[in-house]
Amino acid sequence: MNKALDDQALDILFRQARTHTVWLEKPVSDDVLRQLYDLVKFGPTSANSCPGRFLFLRTKEAKERLAPALSPTNLEKTLKAPVTVIVAYDLKFYEYTPKLFPHNPGMRDNFANSPQLAQITAFRNGTLQGGYLILAARALGLDCGPMSGFNNQKVDDEFFSGGERIKSNFLCNLGYADHSKLFPRNPRLDFDEACTLL
Repeated sequence: MNKALDDQALDILFRQARTHTVWLEKPVSDDVLRQLYDLVKFGPTSANSCPGRFLFLRTKEAKERLAPALSPTNLEKTLKAPVTVIVAYDLKFYEYTPKLFPHNPGMRDNFANSPQLAQITAFRNGTLQGGYLILAARALGLDCGPMSGFNNQKVDDEFFSGGERIKSNFLCNLGYADHSKLFPRNPRLDFDEACTLL
């Protein structure tokens, strides 16, 4: 039986975790990014589809390629973040199905023969994997700044050959944040406002 996480872990992952916009000049190593993905990959996806694709922009040159796609409010914080992840999804994720779902290799054809099913599956499960990325980053001591506020088509044109196969979903800045620059946390909905028990 699984044990519940203690309060310290819950604070790190949820209760005290925040979306950050101001970053310390402290790099994130490639080793930490590999550790990050090695946690993300274990999150569940439909038929173990694993459609999430993660492009880690670490260099000034890579960030300059991204800059034209950013909204003005996201420009400075993204250029100053140690890493910006383009969280994307692969529309042809099913090409890996024989490896990832070996007990039912015929599942590949279900997706390959239905572009609509493949698109829905890729987007939904790639989004899930983006959520796992945020939690895994926090678990490794990183701060996160997930965001939209960018032109997906410009990103896809610049980094993914126009998005014919891989499409951007959202961005997430990663690094070590200046916690002194946080605004007060915004409210959240209470249980009875968001949930129903039947």
